[in-house]
Amino acid sequence: MPQSDVRTVFKLLSSAAFLLCSSSAVHASDLSLPAYNWAKDAALQNNPALDDDPLSAFIVGSETDVWARIRRGFGIPDLVDNPLVTNQLTWYASRPDYIGRTTKRASLYLYHVVEELEKRGMPTELALLPFIESAFNPEAYSSAKAAGMWQFIPSTGLDYNLKQTMFKDERRSVIASTDAALNYLEKLYGMFGDWQLALAAYNWGEGSVLRAIKKAEAAGVGTDFNSLSAYMPAETRNYVPKLQAVKNIIATPDAYNITLLKVDNRPYFVSVAKTRDIDVKLAAQLAELPLEEFKALNPQFNRPVITGSSNTQILLPQSNAEKFRANLANWTHSLSSWTAHRVTSARERIETIAARFNTTPQVLREVNHIPPKMVLKAGSTILVPRPEGMQKDITSEVADNAVLAMAPDVPEGRKLSVAVRSGDTLSSLARRHKVSAAQIRSWNNLRSDKLVAGTKLVLHGAPQVASKTGKASKAVARADNRGKVSLASAKVSAR
Repeated sequence: MPQSDVRTVFKLLSSAAFLLCSSSAVHASDLSLPAYNWAKDAALQNNPALDDDPLSAFIVGSETDVWARIRRGFGIPDLVDNPLVTNQLTWYASRPDYIGRTTKRASLYLYHVVEELEKRGMPTELALLPFIESAFNPEAYSSAKAAGMWQFIPSTGLDYNLKQTMFKDERRSVIASTDAALNYLEKLYGMFGDWQLALAAYNWGEGSVLRAIKKAEAAGVGTDFNSLSAYMPAETRNYVPKLQAVKNIIATPDAYNITLLKVDNRPYFVSVAKTRDIDVKLAAQLAELPLEEFKALNPQFNRPVITGSSNTQILLPQSNAEKFRANLANWTHSLSSWTAHRVTSARERIETIAARFNTTPQVLREVNHIPPKMVLKAGSTILVPRPEGMQKDITSEVADNAVLAMAPDVPEGRKLSVAVRSGDTLSSLARRHKVSAAQIRSWNNLRSDKLVAGTKLVLHGAPQVASKTGKASKAVARADNRGKVSLASAKVSAR
């Protein structure tokens, strides 16, 4: 029977039950219907699976928790004859505390992920993939610069329309990143026709999997996951076995002495449109929600202000959405204490900007994630305190295109290009040129203290004092004549 017909039957039966039982003073609370009035607030944009009819909450399936719903939708063939599955099962099963922490985080997002998978007809064990990627931490950030619950690297995120600006990083958005991840997984399954290979490609890249298939075909061996494992790096060889291990535990937790946190089979959050700038702390306050809980649902916002110029959506638990709207309607003060300032000088010091806006350098550095001993380059945009009485919000053009470009705060003077010699270390170079190792690291954007012989490093020093003959040091002149190395703009990561 179509879902619309089922809903009609439910309504008729409910109406009849109410008429029959009205003389017995049956109340809505006795019917165990959700207390939240879905139809009342048209501005609340609920999960698309739910319409304004509270009974629709009971038509998503007979399961009372999301775990049962996930089990019902398992569709990826089990990975058999792979000893790594046993290894991963042992690892996870021996860490019930880890399972507990991860499932607690997952409880905020699982219903939404499962709902989106079912809409697309995709296997529901894919809802467990963030268990492997990030332990369901939407603020996770890897050494490879992958971010969010689904761990998108910047380039792949852009390929799937995840905006990464100074104000927000949609790789950490629960809704946007889930949509992008499922789009990517659908594409990979379309390429390989095999979910295990699609998952390997999600971790390793589709090009890498295609090359492995060609090698296997040339060697006359199979092209299934187990056969291709010999060509994969260790991380990818273990990736699908990890998911299989988690799937096994979710399927039969009792068999592994694991107790799963109950996750209700209903939406945890709703989406609320925000058209004006609002401070993150104030949004949490108006929703009567602890700041950390607000950030757990809205981890994409990089700055203490949420810009409203781009039809911004914030997520709130259903029980807090009404509170937010009511408190917002009664709020009579400014919603935001920040505005954007564009730097026009070539090398603007934080101290200068702080004095202009009656704040401290420490506040500006903290709010804008500016490291010590860095100056701002022309064209940079930073947040500064909003002048009293200012009504204008940050424009969508600024919100979508703002960048933060910095350079080391070094005195004007000589710049040396020095070749690293065999045996040189940061400390020995620093002693030789009377600077600090930290300065060398900062001037050259070094991520490691390990130096490679022949590498050119830039060193800065005090202004060169001319000799009595008016000539600078020949050694310095020779160094300068070999060419100067320009430092590239450093863009600050949101995390």
